Amino acid sequence: MNAILHTEKLCKSFSNSGMQQHVIKNLDLEIREGDFTVIMGNSGSGKSTLLYALSGMDKPTMGKVYFGDEDISAYTNDQLAVFRRKNCGFVFQSIYLLENMDVFDNVMTGALVVQKNSPELVGKAETLLRKVGIGKELWKKFPNQLSGGECQRVGIVRAIINEPRILFADEPTGSLNSASGNDVLNIFTELHEKGQSIVMVTHDLRTALRGNRVIFLRDGNIVGEHEMPLFGSDDTKKRREELQDFLDEMGW
Repeated sequence: MNAILHTEKLCKSFSNSGMQQHVIKNLDLEIREGDFTVIMGNSGSGKSTLLYALSGMDKPTMGKVYFGDEDISAYTNDQLAVFRRKNCGFVFQSIYLLENMDVFDNVMTGALVVQKNSPELVGKAETLLRKVGIGKELWKKFPNQLSGGECQRVGIVRAIINEPRILFADEPTGSLNSASGNDVLNIFTELHEKGQSIVMVTHDLRTALRGNRVIFLRDGNIVGEHEMPLFGSDDTKKRREELQDFLDEMGW
């Protein structure tokens, strides 16, 4: 597979009480197009920091991030904003729906940043909402009238309506109960089956099983990698055991 993203000697540091804290250290990573890449590691290992650097949400201190052949780490903030709108979708643990807008307007607001309002766009939003289990009876409700799982599904529609080249997710099931989390993971699995490139940070084994590639970070470095078949194409129990063995080896 071709690389959709790759880094060269990526570094990210933060100043803490006058001291430099090195979170990502000379990291070389290739994200393959069509992969569901899961980033894992213990607390403080640099997982979310890496996700933000890969997605252009944060600039590296040193090193480069390439999207295809383009060095996005050299972009200005305005250029990065355009890049993210055109190429990236984001799903977070905190869902960040606009509280003063109903479900449908939340989705359309994300779409209209990139696309022009049209009957086709409205139809696309309706189709996607139904597909993730958000029926018409919920479209005029506000986020505080929905469950956490419903809000997250709306957030996923907002993230994918512009057909991003790559979908980034940071602990997307972290605040959900088991049933709602499973619904969200099924949506991610279906997207991956259709060729969506996904990069997801998680600390949860059940969530990580949905990926086909698991990267383990320790102290800002990649210390291990585990490859798996497409979810559902192998024995689930064996898949879980093999991933658990890998994580145990990594000191998870």
